[in-house]
Amino acid sequence: AALRARLLSVMAVESRGDATADAPLPTAALAPGPEAWRQRAERAAEQAVELARSLGDPTLLAFALNGAFMQSFATCGSAAQRASLGSELTRLAADHQLAGHEILGRIIRLQALAGLGRFPQADAEAETIDRLAQRNERPLARVFTTWYRALRTCETEGWEAARALYTQALEDSADCGMPGLTEGAAALVALVPVLRSGGLPDPTSLTDVDAGPYKPWLDPLILAASGATDEAHQALTRVPRPPHDLLQEALWCVLARAAASVGHVPLLRRARAVLTPAEDEYAGAGSGLISFGPVTRHLTAIDAALGSADGAEHH
Repeated sequence: AALRARLLSVMAVESRGDATADAPLPTAALAPGPEAWRQRAERAAEQAVELARSLGDPTLLAFALNGAFMQSFATCGSAAQRASLGSELTRLAADHQLAGHEILGRIIRLQALAGLGRFPQADAEAETIDRLAQRNERPLARVFTTWYRALRTCETEGWEAARALYTQALEDSADCGMPGLTEGAAALVALVPVLRSGGLPDPTSLTDVDAGPYKPWLDPLILAASGATDEAHQALTRVPRPPHDLLQEALWCVLARAAASVGHVPLLRRARAVLTPAEDEYAGAGSGLISFGPVTRHLTAIDAALGSADGAEHH
């Protein structure tokens, strides 16, 4: 049973996002059909946690909870679920002196609390993570708190105050060996002031920035900003739905901004449906990296764009 729990946990961790997709990803503008690979991974995560609990092995349960975290992105707006997972992992690890798992549990909580806009609690987690990182010689953990403090400053003092902190975060991440904190991160940072306000990016500001894995979801916005309306519309029709991960709300907001600018109604409607469960969260902040501001602000913009499109149809 212990071996089965471990194998199920490995499956849950290795299947994060769309790593095990065995069919083309659904397009963002259409309602998705069943995604069997995600259902399998979610089931594996649930079974691993159940088995590990029944066995009473804290290390095994900690590993299974990590798998459950990786599979906690079925819908937008799941930060509260992850805050709860992070709390359980933190308590378990602290009770059994599992330092690495305690740091992970607190990072999960830090990200989730940021997504929920509970910044004083997130600040306390960041301070604890820094202390644990120093005590246990885990310097990489501090990379996460550096990013969080840039996000936090941006949320409370604005983009100009956070700009230098983001430059520092990108520098600190460059050699950290974590692709999720390096590939395409500069492009996301460049979009922060744009997505926190109205309008489109200056296309020249993104020409030298590598969008990395986020390119498919940023391209329509860049095309729209360049005045290539038809190409942007076509790109929005083709683009797959964003991955089910820490940045899904942020990438849906990027797509919605592009769709609003070129009047792509099907994508606007999908974005509205997908983002509504996250209306109490901050877009992207659940990543602990960037925040595009309250999701409600983006939903209001989507509604305005849909209203304009409906008005245009009736004329």
